[in-house]
Amino acid sequence: MNAPLPLPALDEIREHENEMVALRRQIHANPELAYEEHATADLVAERLQRWGYEVHRGLGGTGVVGTLRVGNSPRHVGLRADMDALPIAETSNKPWASKVFGKMHACGHDGHTAMLLAAARHLAATRRFDGHLHLVFQPAEEGQAGAKRMLDDGFLKLFPCEAMFGMHNMPGLPEGRFSIVPGPALASSDTCLITVRGKGGHGAMPHVAVDPVVAASSIVMALQTVVSRNVPPLEMGVVTVGAFLAGDAPNVIPGEAKLRLTVRAYKPAVRDLLQQRITEIANTQAAVYGASAEVEYQRRYPMLYNHPQQSAFCQRVVTDWLGAEGLLANAEPVTGSEDFAFFLEQVPGCYVFIGNGVGSEGGCMVHNPGYDFNDRVLPTGASYWVRIAETYLDRQAT
Repeated sequence: MNAPLPLPALDEIREHENEMVALRRQIHANPELAYEEHATADLVAERLQRWGYEVHRGLGGTGVVGTLRVGNSPRHVGLRADMDALPIAETSNKPWASKVFGKMHACGHDGHTAMLLAAARHLAATRRFDGHLHLVFQPAEEGQAGAKRMLDDGFLKLFPCEAMFGMHNMPGLPEGRFSIVPGPALASSDTCLITVRGKGGHGAMPHVAVDPVVAASSIVMALQTVVSRNVPPLEMGVVTVGAFLAGDAPNVIPGEAKLRLTVRAYKPAVRDLLQQRITEIANTQAAVYGASAEVEYQRRYPMLYNHPQQSAFCQRVVTDWLGAEGLLANAEPVTGSEDFAFFLEQVPGCYVFIGNGVGSEGGCMVHNPGYDFNDRVLPTGASYWVRIAETYLDRQAT
């Protein structure tokens, strides 16, 4: 069988492909969880300094920002990659699989870091742009809001950006092709914890107890009506009960039951509505059974909004480079979430997906113990970053 043809990439990027792959696999084999990315940050900082970047460390705890100024333009642009791994035991059996049991790069942040580093090397060597380039290597994207922490630590004061861009791999999309969705592109993500309190007792004498399991079960069923009967039919909402925890003996009615929910929306008004209805349903359904409910609603990641002008810019960069076939038609929003949304709340920009492959070649979904980043995509992703930086900071346009 003939080997597949290489994906599109700049020739200068392709020259260092083997090094890029080796770097990606090194990071993959040594995963670090949120705010623990010390060795990864050391590696990133060392490479950036070697290539001539001014390096700033410590934002968000383990964040790294590399800045390269070329020419006299006052323009600033930021490109972001994430570095953290997930608390998952890897089962890929690849030679470069995680060396740390219970931790793995199950979302491709190793690939994201390697692609932006490869672009950094090329941009420093060629310097075909005019302005300030900020390369942001962010910690703790996986549920710990590293982007928000970098912002809280003063990222935009230290590194003002007139636009910011992000990229994530996406299994199930053809490798090396891009999906760009203007407007709401990823959902907000909230966590809701509901504690239902009753009165414990003997399972043989339920009449002298208040059963929180029954009350919590009623809450679970009633929550199924929130999206179908409260959210407008043309809007999106997700309410999922992912955990139901109560008791551990068959003949004991426990004193309390706990529900853990994930809640998603594309619009702030729908997000508010979901919180309101979940709280109302929990309290009223519990009261019906003589129990009480305590609702802890945690607003985590906001909806990720791709700004129209920057989205059109990214689409133009892809089509000018790869033609219309490089851009997936009819791209749709994703109900997952991303903390790059915090950056885009304060700075216009765009977050794109690059296809990781279909089927056995990169199609295993992220957050799966068998997932691995598709190394064939690395040169294309790195070349995208180069084209974004050079086009945005075009010498001829300033």
